[in-house]
Amino acid sequence: MKLVRFGERGKERPGIWMGDGRILDVRALAFHIEDYNEHFFTRHGMGQLKILLDDPGAKYVDAAGVRLGSPVARPSKIICVGANYADHAKEFGHDIPTEPILFSKAISAINGPNDPIVLPENAQVVDSEAELAVVVGKAASKVRKEDALDYVAGYTVVNDVTERVVQKANGQWFRGKGFDSFCPVGPFLATPDEVPNLGSLRVWQKLNGETLQDGNTADMMFDIPFLIEYISQGMTLLPGDIIATGTPPGIGSARTSPVLMKSGDVVEVGVDGVGAQRSAVA
Repeated sequence: MKLVRFGERGKERPGIWMGDGRILDVRALAFHIEDYNEHFFTRHGMGQLKILLDDPGAKYVDAAGVRLGSPVARPSKIICVGANYADHAKEFGHDIPTEPILFSKAISAINGPNDPIVLPENAQVVDSEAELAVVVGKAASKVRKEDALDYVAGYTVVNDVTERVVQKANGQWFRGKGFDSFCPVGPFLATPDEVPNLGSLRVWQKLNGETLQDGNTADMMFDIPFLIEYISQGMTLLPGDIIATGTPPGIGSARTSPVLMKSGDVVEVGVDGVGAQRSAVA
């Protein structure tokens, strides 16, 4: 299944993307499923959604022209992995890490997958990072990597938009990566059966139609089971939490002639088999 949240900002409804131009309106049948949030993942799970797919009374809306929000409503945290692709670490001037570099993005930075990315006033060097992201399905503490995928609800796409000058000047990454609209998520939460080969997924970014990033999850230094084990040793991952697994090389600011985001641009990021975003820059 591909889960979506649709409707105007702040009033999104949970749905299932049918792939035929329709969205199944989950709440129209299951009033108790208010949203795709921690409560849903803890109490309801995917099983109830599968039942709705076979319900003859299912209600559908036309997907054309409908705004999509983040497929997950207000996760407790967004954990990001820095320099998880060796070639990206090199282009950004990092040493190759021997263990994952973790940072977070502000929850208030979450944006719909096709909403405008709004540059902050006086922004200087802003670019995007296409990433495969994991959505946690149940509370995970001290998980072994052998069991890690049992804790996954599904996968989505995250664009880790960053203001590089702020990132480097502050001595920490949070502010430069935490501006409003700097975390487009979606369009889908693709359940694990939709993504059978995590180890070979194309991760890409285009700016105004020009390909900047064209990588593959096969090149990640720390795979998803290891990341879940590593993170959960020190903090409990809650249902709905998002782990962005890092970005491949090719980011605009690291190029010999930098390719930077500016108002009027169009940014596209995607992970083949998971979904793609298209955001205007404002």
